Amino acid sequence: MKIKSQKDFFAGLMFAVVGVAFAWGATTYNVGSGARMGPGYFPLMLGILMTIIGLAIMFTGLSVETADGEPIGKWAWKQVIFILGANLAFGVLLGGVPSLGIPAMGLIIAIYALVFIAAQAGSKHALPSVFALATVLAAGSYLAFIWALKLQIQVWPTFITG
Repeated sequence: MKIKSQKDFFAGLMFAVVGVAFAWGATTYNVGSGARMGPGYFPLMLGILMTIIGLAIMFTGLSVETADGEPIGKWAWKQVIFILGANLAFGVLLGGVPSLGIPAMGLIIAIYALVFIAAQAGSKHALPSVFALATVLAAGSYLAFIWALKLQIQVWPTFITG
């Protein structure tokens, strides 16, 4: 069978693999039933839905003819590195790494680092726009997680708050 659209086929494959992983991971939790949902119910249903969508997209990639086969381009390594690095920096700054002696810096600094590092993945990143986005995200996260949901997350570094 010939792949007629590489982009559709491999995007569907990615969806299907992630969906199967979610569904498989959900089976380690109590799934429950529709009336009494357990902690594994939603991830299982999400995994099944993602797998079905992925298979449908893969089928489209195999059956719908495109002019040039929509080949997949080269990997965007710069973007991959900056986006993954931003998420890694967020996790390290939010919780710290006590085994390496890295203290937790708190939610606000972690969000600013996340936004500024991730902005480097784009071709245009104006500093005022990035700063405004980081400020809005930090304020929104504070309002949602600390004020509204009352989560016990460190907001500022301990050397500031004591």
